[in-house]
Amino acid sequence: MNLISFDHQQRTRLIFGNGGLNRLGTLARELGGKRALIVSDPGIIKAGYVEKAISWLNQENLTVATYGQVRENPSTEDVEQCAAMAREFQADILIGLGGGSSMDTAKGCNFIVTNGGRMQDYWGTGKAKHEMLPLIAIPTTAGTGSECQSYALISDAETHVKMACGDHKAAAKIAILDPELTLSQPKRVTVCTGIDALSHALETAVTRKRNSWSSLFSRESFLLLEQGFSKVLEQPDDLEGRGKMLLGAAYAGIAIENSMLGAAHSCANPLTAKFHLIHGEAVGIMLPHVIRFNRTQPEIQAIYQSYYPYDLADRVSQLLIAADMPQRLAVYGVKESDVVELAEMACKQWTAQFNPRSLAHEDFVELYRSAL
Repeated sequence: MNLISFDHQQRTRLIFGNGGLNRLGTLARELGGKRALIVSDPGIIKAGYVEKAISWLNQENLTVATYGQVRENPSTEDVEQCAAMAREFQADILIGLGGGSSMDTAKGCNFIVTNGGRMQDYWGTGKAKHEMLPLIAIPTTAGTGSECQSYALISDAETHVKMACGDHKAAAKIAILDPELTLSQPKRVTVCTGIDALSHALETAVTRKRNSWSSLFSRESFLLLEQGFSKVLEQPDDLEGRGKMLLGAAYAGIAIENSMLGAAHSCANPLTAKFHLIHGEAVGIMLPHVIRFNRTQPEIQAIYQSYYPYDLADRVSQLLIAADMPQRLAVYGVKESDVVELAEMACKQWTAQFNPRSLAHEDFVELYRSAL
């Protein structure tokens, strides 16, 4: 592997292990927290995890409130509602407990509460002028890796454009990776988030922004996720497999922070916007085709082969089949007549610029056609 220069400062303390949630109160107190706002969703509340988090925080004498209305793919409206509650409660520490949407909502709330304005003001990188509240991120899915990233992905409620709002000050101070919290996931959630995490490992491995630091995490993430995903499909309650997936997703998040993503995500977002595919489904369908597109470059093919000595695209397809996930866009109602518009939308996605092989509109057209 060529050694590529990098400049990285680890901003998030990672705590991994079964039962890690029971350290929440102590850790929040270490960060100076007295009034904690938990940002979560109805499913996590129903699973009992918010109640457990509150009990550990109360044991350290923290006053706690809960914003429990997080929705998938949070919008600017969701963030504004969360921020209004944080202000009214006078929170001095935030707890993002749930999937990527909960952590993104907590980050978005943090931008507005500490720096004012609207979420649209922070679209891009490094636009926050003031320090933010300490954030503890606790993922309950092994997918986005948001706990290890300084970006919040928030959709504009009016235009529906997904905005990546990033600033190193938005990164979680602590991420608690407790595999036991992922046991309650339904199979469909496990599958969709797991495929998403795998796509992160494989896309970060080859982007134009990759470096020697990100490559370490991309590789280890893929190894953990491939093993863990197969294990959990066979035995959903296998904690070692769950742990591999959770840690692999976090490592992929670190890789994203340093390497960004590529064409599979550029193709996936229009499918979610226009045909309402779950993100993991969309990126899973497109990933084998993007791998085949990218591997025409010898350097990229060498990286793929170092991850998997045989056909990596076929290996991804095998995992999709094992997970009972569709492999054709036609299943979701996508037709040949939709391809041109989808390609136009994909060209505007910001991750396309990081793909190792440049893509024109015609290239996106062919990628979608190959997946029909």
